[in-house]
Amino acid sequence: MTKIAIVTGSTRPGRVNKQVADWVLAQAAARTDAEFEVVDIADFNLPLLDEAYPAAYQNYQNDHTKTWSAKIGEFDGFIFVTGEYNHTVTPALTNALSYLNVEFNNKAAGIVSYGSMGGARAAEHLRNILSELQIAHVRNQVMFSLFTDFENFADFKPTEQNAGTLAPMIDQLVPWTKAMESVRAAAVAAN
Repeated sequence: MTKIAIVTGSTRPGRVNKQVADWVLAQAAARTDAEFEVVDIADFNLPLLDEAYPAAYQNYQNDHTKTWSAKIGEFDGFIFVTGEYNHTVTPALTNALSYLNVEFNNKAAGIVSYGSMGGARAAEHLRNILSELQIAHVRNQVMFSLFTDFENFADFKPTEQNAGTLAPMIDQLVPWTKAMESVRAAAVAAN
Protein backbone atom coordinates (compact mmCIF):
# COMPACT_ATOMS: atom_id res chain seq x y z
CA MET A 1 0.00 0.00 0.00
CA THR A 2 1.24 3.47 -0.85
CA LYS A 3 2.30 5.34 2.30
CA ILE A 4 2.04 9.11 2.58
CA ALA A 5 3.46 11.08 5.51
CA ILE A 6 1.72 14.22 6.71
CA VAL A 7 4.79 16.15 7.88
CA THR A 8 4.34 18.91 10.43
CA GLY A 9 6.20 22.15 9.88
CA SER A 10 6.60 23.59 13.35
CA THR A 11 8.06 22.69 16.72
CA ARG A 12 7.04 25.91 18.41
CA PRO A 13 5.26 25.86 21.79
CA GLY A 14 1.56 26.62 21.30
CA ARG A 15 1.77 25.82 17.59
CA VAL A 16 -1.38 25.39 15.50
CA ASN A 17 0.51 23.32 12.92
CA LYS A 18 -0.19 20.00 14.62
CA GLN A 19 -3.93 20.77 14.67
CA VAL A 20 -3.85 21.25 10.91
CA ALA A 21 -1.82 18.05 10.36
CA ASP A 22 -4.20 16.05 12.55
CA TRP A 23 -7.17 17.46 10.62
CA VAL A 24 -5.56 16.42 7.33
CA LEU A 25 -5.10 12.91 8.72
CA ALA A 26 -8.73 12.76 9.87
CA GLN A 27 -9.93 13.81 6.41
CA ALA A 28 -7.64 11.30 4.64
CA ALA A 29 -8.42 8.40 6.98
CA ALA A 30 -11.45 7.26 4.98
CA ARG A 31 -9.44 6.88 1.77
CA THR A 32 -8.56 3.40 0.54
CA ASP A 33 -5.98 4.37 -2.10
CA ALA A 34 -3.15 5.12 0.36
CA GLU A 35 -2.19 4.98 4.02
CA PHE A 36 -1.56 8.26 5.81
CA GLU A 37 0.43 9.00 8.96
CA VAL A 38 1.33 12.20 10.77
CA VAL A 39 5.09 12.59 11.15
CA ASP A 40 5.68 15.28 13.73
CA ILE A 41 9.12 16.83 13.33
CA ALA A 42 8.97 17.84 17.00
CA ASP A 43 9.32 14.14 17.89
CA PHE A 44 12.79 13.98 16.31
CA ASN A 45 14.48 16.78 18.30
CA LEU A 46 16.49 17.97 15.32
CA PRO A 47 18.85 20.76 16.39
CA LEU A 48 19.96 23.36 13.89
CA LEU A 49 21.59 21.26 11.17
CA ASP A 50 24.55 19.63 12.89
CA GLU A 51 25.80 17.04 10.40
CA ALA A 52 29.37 17.45 9.14
CA TYR A 53 28.72 15.99 5.68
CA PRO A 54 26.24 17.09 3.02
CA ALA A 55 22.98 15.12 3.23
CA ALA A 56 23.45 13.62 -0.25
CA TYR A 57 26.35 11.51 1.11
CA GLN A 58 24.10 9.86 3.74
CA ASN A 59 27.13 9.77 6.05
CA TYR A 60 25.05 10.55 9.12
CA GLN A 61 26.92 10.92 12.40
CA ASN A 62 24.06 11.65 14.80
CA ASP A 63 21.38 9.32 16.09
CA HIS A 64 18.65 11.94 15.60
CA THR A 65 19.54 12.14 11.90
CA LYS A 66 19.60 8.36 11.52
CA THR A 67 16.18 8.09 13.17
CA TRP A 68 14.77 10.90 10.98
CA SER A 69 16.25 9.26 7.87
CA ALA A 70 14.72 5.86 8.69
CA LYS A 71 11.30 7.39 9.29
CA ILE A 72 11.23 9.43 6.09
CA GLY A 73 12.52 6.44 4.13
CA GLU A 74 9.32 4.55 5.01
CA PHE A 75 7.15 6.79 2.83
CA ASP A 76 6.31 7.01 -0.86
CA GLY A 77 4.93 10.54 -0.69
CA PHE A 78 4.32 13.50 1.56
CA ILE A 79 1.90 16.21 2.54
CA PHE A 80 3.87 19.08 4.07
CA VAL A 81 2.00 21.34 6.47
CA THR A 82 3.68 24.73 6.73
CA GLY A 83 2.80 28.02 8.28
CA GLU A 84 4.29 31.19 6.89
CA TYR A 85 6.96 32.88 8.99
CA ASN A 86 8.47 36.12 7.67
CA HIS A 87 7.05 35.46 4.19
CA THR A 88 8.70 32.03 3.88
CA VAL A 89 8.73 28.41 5.05
CA THR A 90 8.86 27.75 8.77
CA PRO A 91 12.43 27.49 10.08
CA ALA A 92 11.81 24.10 11.70
CA LEU A 93 10.58 22.57 8.43
CA THR A 94 13.46 24.06 6.45
CA ASN A 95 15.87 22.60 8.98
CA ALA A 96 14.22 19.15 8.93
CA LEU A 97 14.29 19.03 5.14
CA SER A 98 17.96 20.08 5.09
CA TYR A 99 18.99 17.01 7.10
CA LEU A 100 18.14 14.59 4.28
CA ASN A 101 18.32 14.26 0.53
CA VAL A 102 18.20 10.77 -0.97
CA GLU A 103 15.32 9.75 1.30
CA PHE A 104 13.13 12.34 -0.47
CA ASN A 105 14.29 11.75 -4.05
CA ASN A 106 11.76 10.70 -6.68
CA LYS A 107 8.75 10.92 -4.43
CA ALA A 108 5.68 13.16 -4.66
CA ALA A 109 4.28 15.81 -2.33
CA GLY A 110 1.35 18.08 -1.72
CA ILE A 111 1.35 21.25 0.34
CA VAL A 112 -1.03 22.53 3.02
CA SER A 113 -0.17 26.07 4.09
CA TYR A 114 -1.60 28.70 6.37
CA GLY A 115 -0.92 32.32 7.24
CA SER A 116 -2.34 35.79 6.90
CA MET A 117 -2.41 35.31 3.12
CA GLY A 118 -2.99 31.56 3.26
CA GLY A 119 0.71 30.84 3.49
CA ALA A 120 1.02 31.40 -0.26
CA ARG A 121 4.61 32.66 -0.10
CA ALA A 122 5.69 29.81 2.17
CA ALA A 123 4.15 27.31 -0.24
CA GLU A 124 5.96 28.86 -3.21
CA HIS A 125 9.29 28.83 -1.37
CA LEU A 126 8.66 25.26 -0.25
CA ARG A 127 8.18 24.25 -3.88
CA ASN A 128 11.74 25.45 -4.60
CA ILE A 129 13.14 23.35 -1.75
CA LEU A 130 11.13 20.31 -2.83
CA SER A 131 12.39 20.66 -6.39
CA GLU A 132 15.99 20.61 -5.17
CA LEU A 133 15.21 17.43 -3.21
CA GLN A 134 13.80 15.91 -6.42
CA ILE A 135 10.28 15.75 -5.02
CA ALA A 136 7.51 16.08 -7.60
CA HIS A 137 5.04 18.52 -6.07
CA VAL A 138 1.47 18.57 -7.27
CA ARG A 139 -0.20 21.71 -8.55
CA ASN A 140 -3.25 21.61 -6.29
CA GLN A 141 -2.62 22.94 -2.83
CA VAL A 142 -4.55 23.81 0.30
CA MET A 143 -4.33 27.27 1.87
CA PHE A 144 -5.87 28.36 5.16
CA SER A 145 -6.21 31.92 6.44
CA LEU A 146 -5.33 32.82 10.00
CA PHE A 147 -8.31 35.21 9.86
CA THR A 148 -11.05 32.86 8.67
CA ASP A 149 -9.87 29.31 9.42
CA PHE A 150 -8.62 29.78 12.98
CA GLU A 151 -10.76 30.95 15.88
CA ASN A 152 -8.85 33.58 17.86
CA PHE A 153 -5.80 32.69 15.76
CA ALA A 154 -5.45 29.57 17.93
CA ASP A 155 -8.12 26.95 17.23
CA PHE A 156 -8.23 25.43 13.76
CA LYS A 157 -11.77 25.52 12.38
CA PRO A 158 -11.50 25.53 8.58
CA THR A 159 -14.16 27.13 6.43
CA GLU A 160 -16.04 24.77 4.17
CA GLN A 161 -14.59 26.45 1.09
CA ASN A 162 -10.96 26.05 2.15
CA ALA A 163 -11.48 22.59 3.64
CA GLY A 164 -12.92 21.51 0.30
CA THR A 165 -9.57 22.00 -1.41
CA LEU A 166 -7.93 19.09 0.42
CA ALA A 167 -9.62 16.22 -1.43
CA PRO A 168 -8.66 17.50 -4.91
CA MET A 169 -5.05 17.88 -3.75
CA ILE A 170 -4.94 14.32 -2.41
CA ASP A 171 -6.74 13.08 -5.54
CA GLN A 172 -3.80 14.45 -7.52
CA LEU A 173 -1.12 13.41 -5.04
CA VAL A 174 -1.96 9.71 -4.78
CA PRO A 175 -1.52 8.87 -8.48
CA TRP A 176 1.63 11.01 -8.67
CA THR A 177 2.99 9.14 -5.65
CA LYS A 178 2.25 5.80 -7.31
CA ALA A 179 3.80 6.96 -10.58
CA MET A 180 6.99 7.98 -8.81
CA GLU A 181 7.40 4.38 -7.60
CA SER A 182 8.33 3.40 -11.14
CA VAL A 183 10.73 6.35 -11.37
CA ARG A 184 12.49 5.16 -8.19
CA ALA A 185 12.60 1.59 -9.51
CA ALA A 186 14.16 2.78 -12.78
CA ALA A 187 16.75 4.82 -10.87
CA VAL A 188 17.70 1.77 -8.78
CA ALA A 189 17.93 -0.40 -11.92
CA ALA A 190 20.20 2.16 -13.59
CA ASN A 191 22.67 2.08 -10.70
